[in-house]
Amino acid sequence: MKIILPGFILILLSSAALAQFPPATTNQLEFGFGTTWINNQPYYTFQLRPEFSFSKIGVGLDLNLEFDPHGNLRKENFNEFSDYMSVIRYVRYGTENDPFFVKLGALDYATIGHGSIVNFYNNSPSFDSRKIGLETYVDFDQYGVQFMYGNFGQAGVVALRGYTRPLRFTSLATLPVIGNFEIGATYAGDFNRFARIDAIRSLNPVDVDARSSLNIIGADIGLPIVQNDMTRLIVFADYAKILDFGNGTSTGIIFDLIPTQLLTLHTKIARQFNGSHYLPGYFDALYELERFNTVTGASKSYALKNLNSQNNGYYGELLIRVLNTFDIIGSYQKLDNQDSSGMVHVTTSLSPQGSPVVVAAGYDKTHIEGWQDLVTTDDRSYLYTEIGYKPIEYIIISTRYIWTFLPVRNSDNDIIGYEPQKRIEPRISFIVPLP
Repeated sequence: MKIILPGFILILLSSAALAQFPPATTNQLEFGFGTTWINNQPYYTFQLRPEFSFSKIGVGLDLNLEFDPHGNLRKENFNEFSDYMSVIRYVRYGTENDPFFVKLGALDYATIGHGSIVNFYNNSPSFDSRKIGLETYVDFDQYGVQFMYGNFGQAGVVALRGYTRPLRFTSLATLPVIGNFEIGATYAGDFNRFARIDAIRSLNPVDVDARSSLNIIGADIGLPIVQNDMTRLIVFADYAKILDFGNGTSTGIIFDLIPTQLLTLHTKIARQFNGSHYLPGYFDALYELERFNTVTGASKSYALKNLNSQNNGYYGELLIRVLNTFDIIGSYQKLDNQDSSGMVHVTTSLSPQGSPVVVAAGYDKTHIEGWQDLVTTDDRSYLYTEIGYKPIEYIIISTRYIWTFLPVRNSDNDIIGYEPQKRIEPRISFIVPLP
């Protein structure tokens, strides 16, 4: 099933970044109600979303209730333990720019290192199967650690990167360029029971040769050519090896420009040199959907097994932030000799202080074949958009359009795949500041 995106969504995505649930810096209570059409079936909804911030500590909750016309609670809301845990949207300490940051909850788009292994990983691409994960970052100046765990409900994706700035231990630490030279090493793995599929014999019933472990190791270096309060230019090189499969390298630049507190620019451009049986950024935004889907028969590791030729590619990333109220984040990845290898990630948000307009959108798609394929939603894409209006300061009247995925379960209530789900949500929300 394919749906051509409405024109206004394309305008949003081409002109405008959405962390779907951005951490609050003040205390507030948001609650709302409305009607949701899920695959053309109506439900009445109530949502409660309080957020609290105390110094560096932040807490956000998300209770979402959906009732059918007969007053019955929709079963997908609370049919497994992770559904109850997902009421905790996040618990955090610090922000991503602090030397110490930790966040428990939904991982919207997590990246480890330069993104050659874990890039914009999303642990909850299905609205009806939200997960609780963990990401943390510790920087001790001379060395540091990044860690991510995708799902506390079951075995899944885990990633760890350690890095050091070796010259910080010597008298060369104060040199303007090489003093910040950085070396890192990464391990990432998936311990889901379908992490690695070696053979598919049958989908109904499921009969596959599967191993509950797929492991990737990597090394990276980074050299900041320019680094000051206004400008940062880093040259980097990464190497990654998918154990029992192939390997690849990438090299590129990261450029950040902050001319004033009102404007932030970030770009990343990389050239990828991919061997056979290798995919860069393996754990990406739609990995949880692509791991193994018994509805479509697709398996990412099985597809990896059949990549028999070398195929280089390129990757580009852009962030523009204006006045801390308007964001655009976009990335695109494409292999040289494979037409259906395009991968796009775009998010946006616009909510100027004092303005009655609220706009937010996010879009991810993999295996893109061309421009027409880019602007359609199907089982390779995830889309979120919301347009709202504030008649008064604390009330938002909005409509959400969400193209997400419905978990398909077996008789034991285990998720065995996903199928596309369309949600349209007109709603009224109240946002009340708390002392």
